[in-house]
Amino acid sequence: MSLESEKTLEITENGEEKRENKMGVLPVNKLLITMSLPMMASMLVQALYNIVDSIFVSRVAEDALTAVSMAFPLQMLMIALAGGTGVGINAILSRALGEKEFDKANKTAVNGIFLSVISYLLFLVIGLTVVKPFYMSQTTDPEIIEYGVQYLTIVLTCSFGIFGQFIFERLLTSTGRTLYTMITQGTGAIINLIMDPILIFGLLGAPKMGVAGAALATIIGQIVAALLACIFNIKKNPDIHISFKGFKPDGKLIGNIYKIGVPSIIMQSIGSLMVYIMNKILIGFSSTAVAVFGVYFKLQSFVFMPVFGLNNGMIPIVAYNYGAEKKDRMMKTWKLAWIYATAIMVVGVAVVEAVPGVLLGFFDASAEMTAMGTVALRIIGIHFPIAAYCIVTGSMFQALGVSVYSMIVSIMRQIVVLIPAAYLLSLLGNVDYVWWSFPIAEVMSAAVTTFFFKRIYEKTIKHIGNN
Repeated sequence: MSLESEKTLEITENGEEKRENKMGVLPVNKLLITMSLPMMASMLVQALYNIVDSIFVSRVAEDALTAVSMAFPLQMLMIALAGGTGVGINAILSRALGEKEFDKANKTAVNGIFLSVISYLLFLVIGLTVVKPFYMSQTTDPEIIEYGVQYLTIVLTCSFGIFGQFIFERLLTSTGRTLYTMITQGTGAIINLIMDPILIFGLLGAPKMGVAGAALATIIGQIVAALLACIFNIKKNPDIHISFKGFKPDGKLIGNIYKIGVPSIIMQSIGSLMVYIMNKILIGFSSTAVAVFGVYFKLQSFVFMPVFGLNNGMIPIVAYNYGAEKKDRMMKTWKLAWIYATAIMVVGVAVVEAVPGVLLGFFDASAEMTAMGTVALRIIGIHFPIAAYCIVTGSMFQALGVSVYSMIVSIMRQIVVLIPAAYLLSLLGNVDYVWWSFPIAEVMSAAVTTFFFKRIYEKTIKHIGNN
């Protein structure tokens, strides 16, 4: 990709050149597609890796699959911190470029890297101290606990890979270079896929490590992706310059990053809490119910991850054009993203409704797990198209710097509605009823999202001038 394709030059009235990133000039549909497709492709690869990872683990034992499913809340918490910080960095850096404040963009990048290091140190401590008590709070089964401690300790103590990958990929995304992000994510995922069977089952002379092998394969892929993303930023990203010479953390800038990012962190952390509580509700029925829930999350990622990739392409476009005061480009980006996301979700729900048994068969599901999982997938899948609107509009909130709206919607969906609904439905004594809590919560989420969108449109968007 040439430098000329990354940005154009504007000539000001006094004859001076002024940089204009492609996010402010390319046709919106073409821009959204070219920025999102690489992210969507890389997210699909990530989703495929997540699914195949669990498929391999399920061949160890169903208890191993249950243990990995139970690890998900702490993994989500880690991703919440990395991703939420990235949201703040993404919005501020893209807006700075739109406003032609290039020094601020550089400073945002450097402070973002600093924050990723601090985040890793936090999860290093968690990985060394919390893992076993975390599992014991969910189950008393010694085999599940043993599998879980092996897996999660490695994932958390070696999480410098995922934090490095998140920050350097966000810097690429913030400046419109999503093709390189596709390469980094794809490379990391492919390495993970290759290493999984080798380390889990002891192929090619490697030791047979079981679930610990799955964890090790994961962190190797993340480290390679992080290193590659760092190299791309240094070599292929002229819009920002990373230098730690004379670096001091900028408290005000970090505060602004988390002003935008904290709602996203809380929002995703709530997802972690939701999964933890759902696991505790489901374990009351059986460990198979927990495994089914874990498989659902793996399968739904194959539908949701491309939509998240679409959002990763959308957010910098909206943020840039918000900074450049181009309302029409902002709104067109949101509408097109909504259309594309809905199309993806419709395909997803068609598949889970048509062949749930086939999907569960990939995970070596027992007859009991297949029967339970078929009902679960068909019920939960109903909410996919509604979720498309909520996810895309929530990303609009983040791009405009009002992530607090997304946070409120997430709290109401998962804590105020979903968990209480799941608990009350569980009292009926049939696990099949519990799955209805997901579509119930999504309908409420759509209503609240619409209320906030109308509010921000009247307060902010309609007053933005067009260039």
